[in-house]
Amino acid sequence: MSRKKARAAALQALYALDVGRIPEEVALNHVVEENGLAPSDAAFTRTLVSGVLQHRQRLDELLAQYAIGWEVERMPVVDRNILRLGLYELLYLREEIPASVSINEAIELAKVFSNEEAGPFINGVLDSIRRDLDAGKPEDETAGG
Repeated sequence: MSRKKARAAALQALYALDVGRIPEEVALNHVVEENGLAPSDAAFTRTLVSGVLQHRQRLDELLAQYAIGWEVERMPVVDRNILRLGLYELLYLREEIPASVSINEAIELAKVFSNEEAGPFINGVLDSIRRDLDAGKPEDETAGG
């Protein structure tokens, strides 16, 4: 299973959903087919996209809090969706995926899909959130919601 490829496909779907008015299933089917994902990778892509969409309000609230000087809606589309993916993993998949892996994979996505300034920015935001999560903040919603 290639989670790296699944994450890239999830980013592509989230980007398409963010800039266009297309149904989630259409975007997912397109990126799964376009990337030739194996069934297990396609399932992980769907988990990521559905999770980000389901929790987008909470994710964006946290991003706004930690991305000092940035409004989420004014961030480059690619960067905000990389941040949403990484943050979703940190909050909701941390039992399955170590935080360091989630952050590193977000940085790797930035290297491929964004510009050279994006990696350090994404690292700084996600690592600040990770440190606060490790300290018991921000309030952990993963148990209840």
